[in-house]
Amino acid sequence: MADVAPSLKRLDPADLARLGSLPIKARVIVDGALSGMHRASVHGSSVEFAEHKEYAAGDELRHVDWKAYAKQDRYYVKQFEQESQLAVYLVLDASASMAFSGGGIPKVQYAGLLLAALAHLVIQQQDKVGLVACGDRALETVVPPRARTTHLHDLLGVLEAVMGRGGQGDESPAHALGRIGELTRRRRALVVLASDLFDADGEVLEALATLRAQRHDVSVVHVLDPHERSFPYDGLTQFEALESGNRVLVNPAAIKRDYLAKMEAFLAGVRERLAQAGVDYHLTATDKPLEQALLELLIARTRLQPGARR
Repeated sequence: MADVAPSLKRLDPADLARLGSLPIKARVIVDGALSGMHRASVHGSSVEFAEHKEYAAGDELRHVDWKAYAKQDRYYVKQFEQESQLAVYLVLDASASMAFSGGGIPKVQYAGLLLAALAHLVIQQQDKVGLVACGDRALETVVPPRARTTHLHDLLGVLEAVMGRGGQGDESPAHALGRIGELTRRRRALVVLASDLFDADGEVLEALATLRAQRHDVSVVHVLDPHERSFPYDGLTQFEALESGNRVLVNPAAIKRDYLAKMEAFLAGVRERLAQAGVDYHLTATDKPLEQALLELLIARTRLQPGARR
């Protein structure tokens, strides 16, 4: 993964969360990511193309020819034959564990902001975008993919409502991912899941692998709070399981080493299973600038070569 240029302006996620409406926040994230796109080391697609044209607003970033930019200092887009409109499903895990906030904003807020930015970008590229909210049966929602600008307004309205109420249920995203598989039987889609992947039965990883086996493009944004990675607690502390309500009073120093070992084993297992399935995986913390997280996802997308997709 290419590093984001140090000169890229970064906005703290907590500050961004307080900035106006969700459409404004999404636009700020997208603008920040695109401003750093040309500073990253990105290779163009290897499939054959008929010609180049100069980049214009609305062109797909994955088709920018970065080698041509290095030579000409201008952006050019590879023109492919038989281009078709892409259907993108954004999946937000709004289960109770996603409500946690320790070293950053709540995970559900971070995930929702990132998906809002993706929705904004997809509509800019004139592709179809839909939304699936899951994790709580009371708020499960499916917004079918469409490409109209007015559709973006409606989708972001639903997403903002879910973000405001999310973090209450204990349902795995696996069911929602399976539903997408049923809805897209006749056509490939891009599926982007934003989740903490806390699924005791491992069903969500299996569902992601199934979608990939069905030849869909699948990306996972694994959202964790910094405290979940570092466990920075001292003194007698009461911990509460957000999805079960169970509470336990412990001395953090007595369990920190075991906790960190299990967390690293969990992350290693997730990375291994998704890599084996061919799923694009991104681990991010809720204190990472959202434009940086989006940029990393965009760079990874440009490296997915259509001619080599399984």
